[in-house]
Amino acid sequence: MDENPGLSDQYRMASPWPLFIALGIPIAELGILFDLPALAVGGLLLLCGSIAGMAKEAGYAKTPWRALAVCSVLLFGLGGLLLYADTAVAAEGVRFVARGYAVIAAGGLLLLGSLLGTAFVKESQPI
Repeated sequence: MDENPGLSDQYRMASPWPLFIALGIPIAELGILFDLPALAVGGLLLLCGSIAGMAKEAGYAKTPWRALAVCSVLLFGLGGLLLYADTAVAAEGVRFVARGYAVIAAGGLLLLGSLLGTAFVKESQPI
């Protein structure tokens, strides 16, 4: 009886990215929900970085830098939406300013990482 039925060297190994995406979503959500900017920024960086890594690993992108730039644009939009929502419901006591700025800061860090990666990483090589 074989210990590992159906497994051989011709099959790819499991990807680590789904674990990091599964961690990034609740960390970012908790940070945004409970107004914890450091947790929100860290979770969004983990989530978007994992999405970009998965896109590169799956072959949808040559490098992860453009996927990071797209994620940063989406985060800028979400942060702007939160800032707009703060002005719309300011009279009701709900505050979204810090949450919006945290999401915009995460988008800025992703855009900066994307630009630096494009400028300095010429060719990706496996470790």
